[in-house]
Amino acid sequence: MTKFQSIITIFAVVAGTMLTRFLPFILFPEGKTPPKYISYLGTVLPYAVIGFLVVYSLKDAVFSQFHGIPEMISILLILFLHKWRKNTLLSIGAGTAFYMYLIQTWFH
Repeated sequence: MTKFQSIITIFAVVAGTMLTRFLPFILFPEGKTPPKYISYLGTVLPYAVIGFLVVYSLKDAVFSQFHGIPEMISILLILFLHKWRKNTLLSIGAGTAFYMYLIQTWFH
């Protein structure tokens, strides 16, 4: 990649990032009420994305014999922590760390 191509690529990435960050504030200023479908998407999409990530992360898990046990134990820990502390970052971080611990020590 030439220097000019690198500069154009960086400019395109910066412009795309700025557009996606600033466009919602331009389209929906503070005093203006967003359309109902935008409000609806704002309430349902976070749950849909989390559900999609759970399905995607478990798509290659084989649930036979000892396979799939670390995943299920980690999911149970995540559910418990989230119900107990109501902290998404804690739940996901601890669940990931616990899963890595399980597959590197107990289920390797």
